[in-house]
Amino acid sequence: MPESSRPVALVTGSATGVGRACVLQFARRGYDVVVNYSRSEAEAHATVADAESLGAAVLLVCCDVSDDAEVRKMLALVNETFGRLDVLVNNAATTSFIPHGDLESLTESMWDRMLAVNLKGAFFVTRAAAELLRSGGGGSVVNVSSVAGITGSGSSIAYCASKAGLNAMTKSLARVLAPSVRVNAVCPGPIDSRWIKEGNPNWDLDEMVSGYPIPKASQPDDIADAVLFFAIGTRMATGQLLSVDGGQTL
Repeated sequence: MPESSRPVALVTGSATGVGRACVLQFARRGYDVVVNYSRSEAEAHATVADAESLGAAVLLVCCDVSDDAEVRKMLALVNETFGRLDVLVNNAATTSFIPHGDLESLTESMWDRMLAVNLKGAFFVTRAAAELLRSGGGGSVVNVSSVAGITGSGSSIAYCASKAGLNAMTKSLARVLAPSVRVNAVCPGPIDSRWIKEGNPNWDLDEMVSGYPIPKASQPDDIADAVLFFAIGTRMATGQLLSVDGGQTL
């Protein structure tokens, strides 16, 4: 297929939440988009329909980002469909809600899954996308990380460690892929989404954020705004971590 005349953004884990918000914001700005999901098929189709209603051409791909072979097939399909890739948003993530003091409950399989998706997955997708991003002469990678990777406080110790690793990898990849591809990370604090509501319904989100300078949880669009800033709003930022947390880390 000839190269698309419109810029193209791939957002992993984009059926719901922050990923979905990013897809729709890119669509509103004239991008064609790749919607990726692993399990949330019905929600992914709804996101596709909403993006198409905004005028975007949409490629829907079911792919577990922790599987390198699947990832390479996904990027080959992106190339076949659009012939270009301008923005990659590594948003796919997973966690287990385990109190930090309960060391015995954090199993090896939990560690393996969180590192596989949150850290290795972002690397696999970036590696597979690198040449396509470079070929356009000026691509952007935005990793959706977490303040948990900065503070060491979050849903589980393994989750915090995976996001700290993602923050470090952001800086490493920014050096490796420069000057043609910029790599940055957005680090959200608590987000008002099903991630927390379904993952740990015992958490009181309002109470959690009550002591923050901005005492409310972010909405998915708040995080998407920061992703879009790094993706298309600045040309000189690379290797940077942006906390979007209502002042939690002050």
